[in-house]
This record gives sequence, C-alpha cells and structure tokens, in this order.
Amino acid sequence: MDAQEASRGPKRKRSNMMSLDYFYVRLLLLLSLFCFECVFGRERGAGSGLQTINVDRKAKSSLLFNVKSFGAKADGQTDDSKAFTAAWKEACQSKGRVHLIIPRGTYMIGPLKFSGPCQNVSALNLRVKGYLKATAELSKYEFGGGWIEFAWMKGLTLTGGGTFDGQGAKAWPHNKCSKDSNCKLLPTSLKFVAMNKTVIRGISSVNSKFFHIAVVECHNFKGSKLKIQAPETSPNTDGIHIERSSSVYFSSSHIATGDDCISVGQGNSQVTITSIACGPGHGISVGSLGKYPNEGDVSGLVVRDCTISGTTNGIRIKTWANSPGRSAATNMTFTNIIMNNVTNPIIIDQTYCPFTSCASKVPSKVKLSDIYFKNIRGTSSSQVAVALECSKGIPCQNIYLEDVHLNLSSGKKEATSTCSNVKAKFIGTQIPPPCTD
Repeated sequence: MDAQEASRGPKRKRSNMMSLDYFYVRLLLLLSLFCFECVFGRERGAGSGLQTINVDRKAKSSLLFNVKSFGAKADGQTDDSKAFTAAWKEACQSKGRVHLIIPRGTYMIGPLKFSGPCQNVSALNLRVKGYLKATAELSKYEFGGGWIEFAWMKGLTLTGGGTFDGQGAKAWPHNKCSKDSNCKLLPTSLKFVAMNKTVIRGISSVNSKFFHIAVVECHNFKGSKLKIQAPETSPNTDGIHIERSSSVYFSSSHIATGDDCISVGQGNSQVTITSIACGPGHGISVGSLGKYPNEGDVSGLVVRDCTISGTTNGIRIKTWANSPGRSAATNMTFTNIIMNNVTNPIIIDQTYCPFTSCASKVPSKVKLSDIYFKNIRGTSSSQVAVALECSKGIPCQNIYLEDVHLNLSSGKKEATSTCSNVKAKFIGTQIPPPCTD
C-alpha cells in the first residue's frame, strides 16, 4: 500500500460511519412516526368512526367508515336509521376515496335518503355485508318514494354480498294498483335517482314492497351478479325498472318475481341487458309506454343471451291505447334468448291495459320501428307463441324475426302466430310459421 492509498483509508472509514449514523437516524424517525400514528390515529378512528388506509407511498389514501362506530346495534330490532344517516353524512363530506362499511349483522332501518353531491369524494364504496330489513310501517314512507334512495352523486359502488329485505308480505295486501289507476304506490326497495358512474354488484334483494330496484335519470350505470327474489304472486315487484336513463348495463343476474324481471320504461337510450336468468315473473318488458304526456323515446336497447323460464310473457313490448302524446320506441334488438315453458314468448301489445275494464278504443300513439328478434328458441306454454298486435293509428314498421324456433311445451301440436297492423319480415327458421296481416 502506497502513501496515497494509506491516506484515503481513514477518510473512507469515517464516511461509512457517517452514512450508517444517518441511516439509523432516519430509521428512528420513521419508527417514531409509525408509533405516533398507531396510538393517536387509532384513538381518532375509534371516536369518529373513521380510519385511514394507506396501501403504499404511491397509492392515494382511503377513508374507512363503519356504521357500528356511529351507534348501529345490528340486533334486528333497534332502528339503526340514525346511525346509517350519520355515517353517510361523514363519508359524503370527506375527501378522496371513501369506504363505508356495513358489517355482518341484521339491521332494521328506513326509509333512508343517501344524497349527494359528495363534492370532494372521488369514489364512494358502500360495502354491505349485513342483512338489512325495511320497517313494515307504511306511514313512515313517502308516496312513490323508496326505502333506500341514492341521489345526486357520482362514483358510487354498492357491493359486499349483503341482502336488502323489503318485508313486502305485510305491505302487498295494501296494493290496489290492479283495480285503481290512481293507486298509492308502495315504496321501491332501492331507488337510484340522477346518479352518474354507478356500480352495483353482488347484492341480493328479497320481498320488496313494490319494485326491487329503480334506476331513474341515471347515466353510466352498471349492475351485475344480482339476486332478486319475491313470490310469483307478489304484486308489482318488478326486479329492475329503468326510466329516463342512458348507458345502462345489467348482466349475470338471477331474477324471480311477481312482475317484470326487467322493465324498460320511457325516455331510455343505450340500455344493454345480458345473461339474465328470469323466472318466474312477467318476463323482460319494454314499457308500459304511452300512459303519460310528454314521455321520452326509447332507443338503442339490446337484450341478449338470456334465459326466461315459466313466465307469463317472454319478450314483451307494451303500449297503452289512447296515448296522451306521441312517442317512439326504435332500434331495439332481442337476440339469443332461450324460452322454457313461457306463455307469450314474443309479444307486441299496443292495447295494453292491466285493469279489469278498459273502455278506450282510440289506438296507441307510440310508434314502434326497427325491432329485431333473432335466434329466439325454446318452448311455449300458450298456443300462440308469436303475437304482433300493433297500433291501428301508427302501424309497426321494420319488425324482423330471424331464426325463431318455438315449440309447444305439450308437444301435441304446432304453435301459431298472429299479426295485425304490422309488416313483419321473416328470415331463416320460422317455427311457428310466419303470420300475415
């Protein structure tokens, strides 16, 4: 070793020692900060129902709220509505990504309104793991309102595998809508109003008092892996009702109700329904349309890859006679649908009236056009498997049936089809044979 190397040796050693000292100082500071957050952060979370989740240095932190931290008892008897309302208020007034947790347990609640806008929240994940029961006292609900209503917010995700029980059996005897057109509407279980970028996934709804899920004036709405169930005899328990909404997508769900599995009402555009198992119930319907003034048009509906079993209708388009105004339903496609023992597998009914007596003879003013039925197959429990009954005032235009194969469930004879006020076009396999107007 020469003199120059010898002179560098001690300096290098001192430099290494300084680096180690700096490392240990930084390590002690980080440990101190961690312990401070563990002690004081935990105390803050326990008092306010708030926790902070940090995934890593690059990920944005998320706030976590738990309804039990706000006083929810989850004993199935105590009214937990105030705790839910308080938890939502805190979550909605927070910033960034927010998680609101409803742990396992049985909660008696409602009616509730979870309203926005949550201006500083970029995304709100409502994770329902518990079993939620609606109060059976009808006097607590607003006319035409909901049990749980979400409104005026962006970026909601509702998930968790939990169940919403509308306790409808006690309310159904009060439903007079089959006899009275001005009946008092019972509450919908889950109502979404003026929402944007909403996702609901993996939840269950049972025994709603009225509709299970209603989507009204929403945009960019996605629902999947839903389980919806009510007795076949329960009145007006539509599984999903969509109205005045756009860019709506429902998929991979099982719906068994006493009314329409899915009903697509007025004013909708770009709605896709796929991979739905429907039945029992009244099938998948467009309408009813044309009941009220100033209804919006329906366009861009796609229903595909669905199985309909044991229902009173399959694919149905229904419009009222004597419509108070003109509207249209156009550019709708129903493809790859399996019918299992279905009454009225394919039906257009432009004289729709669910009441015991309907005196009007004035034709419907809803124009139906550019409607495609493709690859519809299975069995019909009714002699007439295809019924195209259109308006005398505005006949249907451009109705296409391609590769339709519907046999009678009994197997005794061939099913039939009927047509009126329509110029239908038939392509490929046609069982039953095509009808003529």
